[in-house]
Amino acid sequence: MIRLPEPAGAIGRGLLVLVCAAGLLAVGSSGPVRRPAGVAVLLPPPSADPLAAARQVAGQRPTDATAWAELGIAAVDRARSTLDGGLLDEADRALTRSLVLRPERNHEALVGSGMLANARHEFDTARGFGQRATTMAPDRAAGYAVLADAELQLGHLTAATAATQRLLDLAPTTAAYTRASYDLETHGRTAEAVMALERALELAVTPGERAFSAHRLGDLNWEQGRPEAAEQYYRQALATQPDDHFAAFGLARSAAALGRTDEALGRYADLVARMPQPQFLLEYAELLLATGHRGDAEAQFATLGAEVRLATGPVDLQLARYLADHGEPAEAVRLLTEEWQRRQSPLVAEELAWALHRAGRDEEALPHARFAATPGGAGALGAYRRGVIEQALGLPGAAELLNEALSRNPYFSPRYAAHARELLRADRTGAAPHH
Repeated sequence: MIRLPEPAGAIGRGLLVLVCAAGLLAVGSSGPVRRPAGVAVLLPPPSADPLAAARQVAGQRPTDATAWAELGIAAVDRARSTLDGGLLDEADRALTRSLVLRPERNHEALVGSGMLANARHEFDTARGFGQRATTMAPDRAAGYAVLADAELQLGHLTAATAATQRLLDLAPTTAAYTRASYDLETHGRTAEAVMALERALELAVTPGERAFSAHRLGDLNWEQGRPEAAEQYYRQALATQPDDHFAAFGLARSAAALGRTDEALGRYADLVARMPQPQFLLEYAELLLATGHRGDAEAQFATLGAEVRLATGPVDLQLARYLADHGEPAEAVRLLTEEWQRRQSPLVAEELAWALHRAGRDEEALPHARFAATPGGAGALGAYRRGVIEQALGLPGAAELLNEALSRNPYFSPRYAAHARELLRADRTGAAPHH
């Protein structure tokens, strides 16, 4: 169990957090500024564009290993919201140069390399960098952020708890509070998760931190079935950082939930034209299907199919979801089984369970679906999927799970929210549902 600091205001006294992150989180490059008691310190305002500032410094100091490491960290941080793979390549070059200039005792480059590996879903590699960084400098926070992210994604929850606690103890900054919000959310403590993110937003010092905290507040409101509130946070994030594609994605799905279908379709179309990421393409295609635009949906599915064929490295969970629902479920099972052997994460378990269900293997699917829910629930979509699997097996708790999904977020999916309602109607009337 994690002990959060007790700030005055945003988070109540004695707030406790359990850890199980739902995804990668914001990673800051440094801890809080340490100021002598009673002394006012005037600091220069943070750059409006930390990446541009880091590029300038590295250009001015080409033999400075720290400058190149900070450039790598800034590039990874920007890529988090823009999803620009070119920035990850830039980070790789900068971090490699830093390590060439100072191969030993280069804490900043170890942290940056761990961030880069996490961004590329190379979690074992990231874990190694995090361990090296925290061993080298046990009282510096940034290494624990890398380590916490990697351990969580690998399903090592006890180790992740220890790393997150150390991070909170050393530097209760935006990076730490965003992690805490994930922990609380996945254990069903959503009100406290919102408070943690509000604290993260309050402490944010860069545009990226402010945008990330705001769009995550949007996500939390969305996941609780409050699209109006979510929309306001997504707009705030985009006002801070216009290339935050996850915030743009949030605006599209919020518009759909609020019945502004034409606006939602337009937002999705603009987004996938700029950033054809699997999650964006898949949700756009499913909204197109739900609104009768089958031809346009098939075009998006064709793009997803091409991305599957071109994919290398660790499986993208959204591409696996596409294969399970609209492509080849058996191939999704194969890819996700391989991923499960690499990391026994609740995220992987949920997708593997669903792929097994779609492949007609419900008895094998059920343990994975239950594992995905054990840290504290897998959200509305996870509750729906487990309900469908349990219904297929004739288990008595299926209707309760389907009701839970709709109670958590009645807008969780244009396709599957409607299917959950159909299944519940069929359960009440005895009619055979359509799938």
